[in-house]
Amino acid sequence: MNDQQPYDQQPYEGQQYQGYDPYQQSQYQQHQQYQQFQGYQQPAYQEQYPYTQQWEGQTWDTQVQQATAEYAPQQPYATPEQPYEPQAPVAAPAPAPEPEPAAPATPATPAAPLTAAQRARLEGRSPIIEPGLQPAALTALLGALLSGAAAVGAYALLVPLVVLQAVTAAGWFRLNGMWPARQGIALAFAGALTADVALLAAGQDHGPAVILGTLGVWVLLSLVLQLRSHADPDERLYGLTATVVSAALAVVATGYLAAGSDAVTIGAAAVAVAVLARALPLPTPASVVVALLAAAGAGIAVGNLTGTGTEGALLGAAAGACALIGHRVASYDYPSRFVHFTAGVALPLTAAAPVVWVLGRTLG
Repeated sequence: MNDQQPYDQQPYEGQQYQGYDPYQQSQYQQHQQYQQFQGYQQPAYQEQYPYTQQWEGQTWDTQVQQATAEYAPQQPYATPEQPYEPQAPVAAPAPAPEPEPAAPATPATPAAPLTAAQRARLEGRSPIIEPGLQPAALTALLGALLSGAAAVGAYALLVPLVVLQAVTAAGWFRLNGMWPARQGIALAFAGALTADVALLAAGQDHGPAVILGTLGVWVLLSLVLQLRSHADPDERLYGLTATVVSAALAVVATGYLAAGSDAVTIGAAAVAVAVLARALPLPTPASVVVALLAAAGAGIAVGNLTGTGTEGALLGAAAGACALIGHRVASYDYPSRFVHFTAGVALPLTAAAPVVWVLGRTLG
């Protein structure tokens, strides 16, 4: 009888115990050792409620695990004593406010433009500009009108004289940088007209009293006018000075009416010639000498026509010298073109008026 066991009851090679798999045991032991190495502790709820064991170890991809832990909110384990309560979702952080746009940069205030005089000083040039040939020609024309009208009579002389006084008043204010100064110009011109009318009414013999009396009254009126002004004290003082000087020059021009007709004829002609000679393109010292010689020559020539003789040379030279002074004043500190055609035209004739009056009365 064959004592061979059945095939299904024969042990196979490598079998130690029935129903035991050494490979599964080795995996389980490795898993337990790995959990102990990682500090893993079995949760209490798994001890009370055994479930199918699941893999609770850490993943080998540590970068993915750390990134997940940063963004995923950690939820506590739910236990029978403390059921799981879902946490409120974490609100997303508010977006940072956008920076306000920077305010546009305020453009820098442009610097005040330099005047011609300031530019000339910075460049080392003289700030003095003479009126030139055109104003000199106008001065010569006005002087010729005065000279010819004086030979006709006092009332004929009054017409060019009034023009001279008006241009003098306006030119002096503009020469001092005050424009518009209608009240001051009107006041100075009114004083000149008052002196002219008073002198024609009183006669040439009362010339000094009329001129000085008119000046006194107009200085008082100028003072009252500036006291009523609401400007700063410095501006009021400056306006008072300009008004008084303008009125004084305009009234002094009345001296042509107070002087004799021959003296006015000689003096006005000498001024016209002197200003034209001064406008020639010559060096300043040479042009001054030429202008004085021309004025003296004009005085001799016109004096011979009027019967004054050689005394006309003295009157002509003196009138020419005063004309050069008025010409120099009108050239002060880079004046404007308007100054050249007002003060530059009138001041040479106005400055010569007192000399013509005094020498005309003296030379008789």
